[in-house]
Amino acid sequence: MTAADLPRGTGPGQVWPAPAARGPLNATVEVPGSKSLTNRFLVLAAMADAPVTIRGGLVSRDSELMIAALTALGQDVDASGDAWTVTPGPVRGNASVFCGLAGTVMRFVPPMVLLADGPVAFDGDPEARVRPMGPLLDALRALGATVEDEGRGTLPFTVTPPAAIPAEVDVDSSASSQFVTGLLLVAARLPQGLTVRHTGATLPSLPHIDMTCETLRAAGVRVDQPDERTWIVHPGALELGAVRVEPDLSNAGPFIAAPLVAGGTVRIPGWPSQTTQPGALFPQILERMGATCTLDGDVLSVSAPGLGAGGAAGIAGIDADLSPAGEITPTIAALCALASSRSVLSGIGHLRGHETDRLAAIAAEVERIGGRCVADDDSLTFDGLPASGLAPAAMESYHDHRMATFAAIIGLAVAGTEVVHVGTTAKTMPDFPAMWTEMLGA
Repeated sequence: MTAADLPRGTGPGQVWPAPAARGPLNATVEVPGSKSLTNRFLVLAAMADAPVTIRGGLVSRDSELMIAALTALGQDVDASGDAWTVTPGPVRGNASVFCGLAGTVMRFVPPMVLLADGPVAFDGDPEARVRPMGPLLDALRALGATVEDEGRGTLPFTVTPPAAIPAEVDVDSSASSQFVTGLLLVAARLPQGLTVRHTGATLPSLPHIDMTCETLRAAGVRVDQPDERTWIVHPGALELGAVRVEPDLSNAGPFIAAPLVAGGTVRIPGWPSQTTQPGALFPQILERMGATCTLDGDVLSVSAPGLGAGGAAGIAGIDADLSPAGEITPTIAALCALASSRSVLSGIGHLRGHETDRLAAIAAEVERIGGRCVADDDSLTFDGLPASGLAPAAMESYHDHRMATFAAIIGLAVAGTEVVHVGTTAKTMPDFPAMWTEMLGA
């Protein structure tokens, strides 16, 4: 696939001039809460035995879609203040849920219909209608639900709850760990609990499943894992009380990648010493590419000489298996496009089923600016920064928030770069353009 094969979608007011770095950075960036944790806590709160308070929740399109989905299913969610309150109630059927482009909504909410009193219809953005859902829908059928999707295995579909629910289910989560998570989140409220077995050859983003298990255990649920493919959730109450959402480490990625391009230092307060977030892998990967990362209390500092100090030698190429943390791929890929040597990012075939085909999109955008990147079934291979440099262009985001931040990182080094539909970053970071500009001006 080349840049010409992919949609442009430009229009009035939709192109953002990505600012180039003017010198070494010296900035502290407050990153909002984790999208992954926010939407997990919202779903669990909706099935808890008492009202739940959520502090630090991410205000974004994805969380707004999740709140709207839970409200449609009869839950009372007050997100008007800094502390959100979820007052759970019976799951209401005969409803419709709009998923937008939020994978957490389209994968976490359908299993809740197992507890509903009637059918629920699901749909989403046009781009969401091509994201894989078949394995989860098959698992719901195996649990006794009726699923009407006209054989597509994608949105739109309608789920009708079963009369009885088995205690075990198999699911192939090779395309998305969210299929397992969606089943685990509802499992404790099923009459017999639930044993979930992954049947596929690979399991991407395992830390996200670990995150789900830890949030369940923190809510008082017993979760056993006899082997790496099986999870046993015992039936019981969910007792969350009050929870606080960690900063989103994946969203911190573009900011802590910036020093490798611009030079200087960026600090992220609130970085946890222990976490299940996949973004926790950033420091060790950035250090391999030439950064120095230090954690002082809960402040992560990332420093690097930048391209201006050492030319292309400022960023080292890397060979990395990103299967545990595929969502950080676009950030690392931007650095690979600017690196001094060849890079290979592997274990990321599942990214072809995200907001867009991220492998094809990354390869096309690197090509658009004059670089070289080859997308295979499960990997990306970069030649690194060409001797002639890269040329500015209007880089397409494909309505994918991480492709928009990918282009912003490139823009630090390539003056004149523009980002089409930068507003798509509102999916997880509504203030990204302002935060990015403020980092550069600090």
